[in-house]
Amino acid sequence: MVRSEDMKKTLLVGRHGVGKTTLKQALRGERIRYEKTQYMLYDDWLIDSPGEYAEVHGLGAALAIYSYEADVVAMLIAANDDYSLFPPNVASMINRDVIGIVTKIDYAPPDKAIAWLRNSGCRRIFCVNSHTGEGIDEVRRYLTK
Repeated sequence: MVRSEDMKKTLLVGRHGVGKTTLKQALRGERIRYEKTQYMLYDDWLIDSPGEYAEVHGLGAALAIYSYEADVVAMLIAANDDYSLFPPNVASMINRDVIGIVTKIDYAPPDKAIAWLRNSGCRRIFCVNSHTGEGIDEVRRYLTK
């Protein structure tokens, strides 16, 4: 099990259905189960945001506020997404470490999602499959203090 005092506080951001909650469960070593995130879930070291906060313009301010509580902001895009919510160079507006995470790499090649995350300003990008655990240890090591 991951000890919270060893981890950087991390905000997970992305559209609904991208796999933020599933990634949170995988990073924490929990059993993967479907949960719809209805509000900001502020755990010991992971902050799970509802996709609607990234999708609805008026709710974006909440993400900005919660980013100040985090050491790292993780922008998530699924490998099978048809579009990116993140505008070009948006990472430069965040005064925290910003990483990109491509989820659902078993659904499609991650190349398009990687390009979108790079365009958004992410310099460090991880590719993960939360169900099989592929890439999870790499993300966990990066988030270790």
